Amino acid sequence: MRGVRWRRVVSQAGRSIGVWAVSTVTMLVLAGILPDFQLQSADGDSATRIAVTAALGAGVFGVLSAVVWPFLVRLLLLVPALVLGLLVFFLNGSLLLLALRLNPSGSSEAAPETAVIVAAVMSAVASATGGALAVRDDDAYRRRLYRLADRRRRAHPPCPATPGTVFLQFDGVGHDVLVDAAGKGLMPTVAAWLGTAPDHARGRTTHRLTPWRTDWSSQTGASQLGMLHGSNFDVPAFRWYDKDSREVMVCNRPTSAAELQRRAIERTGDGGLLTVDGASRGNLFSGGADEQALVLSIATRRRGRRNRSRAGYFAYFSDPANAVRTALSFVAEVGREIHQSTRARLRKQRPRVKRGGLYPFVRAFATVVERDVVVAAVMGDMLAGRTAVYADLVAYDEVAHHSGPRSRDVEKVLQRLDRSLALIGNVAEHAPRPYRIVVLSDHGQSPGETFHSRYGLTLGDLVRAGCGLPVPRRAERTRSGAEARAAVRAALRRPVEEGGEQHRPARRRSEPLVLASGNLGLISFPDVPHRMSKEEIDARHPALLATLANHPGIGFLLVRSEEHGGLVLGARGAEIPLDRLDEDPGPLAGFGPGAADAVRRTHSFPHTADIMVNSFHDPADGEVLSFEEQIGSHGGLGGAQGSPFLMSPLAFSAPVDDGAELVGAEHVHRVLRRWLRESIGPQVPLEAEEEERAA
Repeated sequence: MRGVRWRRVVSQAGRSIGVWAVSTVTMLVLAGILPDFQLQSADGDSATRIAVTAALGAGVFGVLSAVVWPFLVRLLLLVPALVLGLLVFFLNGSLLLLALRLNPSGSSEAAPETAVIVAAVMSAVASATGGALAVRDDDAYRRRLYRLADRRRRAHPPCPATPGTVFLQFDGVGHDVLVDAAGKGLMPTVAAWLGTAPDHARGRTTHRLTPWRTDWSSQTGASQLGMLHGSNFDVPAFRWYDKDSREVMVCNRPTSAAELQRRAIERTGDGGLLTVDGASRGNLFSGGADEQALVLSIATRRRGRRNRSRAGYFAYFSDPANAVRTALSFVAEVGREIHQSTRARLRKQRPRVKRGGLYPFVRAFATVVERDVVVAAVMGDMLAGRTAVYADLVAYDEVAHHSGPRSRDVEKVLQRLDRSLALIGNVAEHAPRPYRIVVLSDHGQSPGETFHSRYGLTLGDLVRAGCGLPVPRRAERTRSGAEARAAVRAALRRPVEEGGEQHRPARRRSEPLVLASGNLGLISFPDVPHRMSKEEIDARHPALLATLANHPGIGFLLVRSEEHGGLVLGARGAEIPLDRLDEDPGPLAGFGPGAADAVRRTHSFPHTADIMVNSFHDPADGEVLSFEEQIGSHGGLGGAQGSPFLMSPLAFSAPVDDGAELVGAEHVHRVLRRWLRESIGPQVPLEAEEEERAA
């Protein structure tokens, strides 16, 4: 045992000397290239003295980076992530300047801006050298990975031998997109695990792929809340007006996320999927995890050091080389987006949305910074032996919104997601306990141009026109706007407009509030404290419902009816009570199986909007019309947005019985909870439905 320990000490010392030597050479090279970086006095020094100066400088910089850097990052945990990433370079340069001042030779100096460059290059080279040397030794590689783990786990007892579970969410990747990407060779890890790779005969199939169907609100807020907390009741859309609180709820707003999580816990009486030694990374909700980082629902709370919403950045930025690599990738991604958007504009691609302003930086943050930090956090959780980890990678969803769900732009993103999956799979081999990796998505995306680009007006413009309210001039001149104004005047029995004269209501009530969630629109009347009925809406705005239902860009409406309880409205006067949808789906016929159940469930929510509007959907090509500026959208019914996937290890029981469907995020939660129970035993309670199935 003592001999093994000595071999490890010698091996570690050899790698440290190797890194020091490479860093010294790097410093000498940079001193020869950069005019503002000197390792010799003005009178000149011998080659030996310059080499000693470089060696001492590299050594002091390495020690400062190892000892001082983690404390600096801890002090900056409250700084926004992107600002922290930029500060890394300046702080790293400051450490280099300090190292040069502490150098006993006293002959080295650098300009501040040059110090930033030298420090960045040396950090990257040192990290790459250390990694290359460590990879040659499995034990050393494992110890290097362990340094990414959460240091706080040292105070805990050894982890059990039962398997841990990692749930990795590929945000927005639909079932068909995943299958096609694996078939094209874009995602070789996924193909290998599913046994569909060309060389699968040499490997072994480890996972099964199961599609599932979302609720009407096919978006991350509703799906992830249901999957992590077992209930997404009363989440009608990504954003909606809450008449009780008189606030607009938005799923990715910290205060709204915290409130939605509180309601779900209150409804289920359970903390969530991750209550047993869990970690939540990059999610909207915590899932009841003890370890939370980059979680939106805790962003506004005063939390302990372990549960700060940005605490996950510490584990990543504590190594300045990580910041260097991520920053270079960030800049490259910004350039890639500018190139791709310019190419699309020059080729006059259709459909297309604007991709200027801050969007290139938003995309780079989602596809680079968020990915790197979350993957590093998951690796740390696995090496620390966490029982359950749930992490969300949002890269594909962000790019697909602006480039399209099957565009060339997203192929690179899918390749990177696959590489992240491969890395996590490799880390599992070095973890202190076995791990089962579940890959899943929260929704898909449906292609199509925007409602505004096709008809020249927004949903809000159409609603205002249908209410007889003033609309912008650009909307007045459209065919839809003119038809809406004519419908209003006909409903009010007023003569046709002449000479450009416009009708203005004699008494102005509170104007309707129109919100969009992909191809799902929500119309609320804030001055009415309850959910208005069709009869009340017709009395106030006689032409509004007919104007919306007959518009070619709208598929159907959902309203409350005093006579029927709930009605689905469609073109040409179609009115189908909810309890008759199974025998006569009416305008829901083209939206696929389960549409009627999804609409009925949303109708039961206390905060469903006065009018729920779902856009047109073409079953032939799966296109929808987004009410937002997105050419890949999700949030309503229609197309691939409602068909995400669940990719599970064969070691787990099948998600559903043969011939059965996996429907709704709450059903997915019960399956995930059952799998945790299969891994770690009765610490994870089953819900009633799963108990019956298990029996």
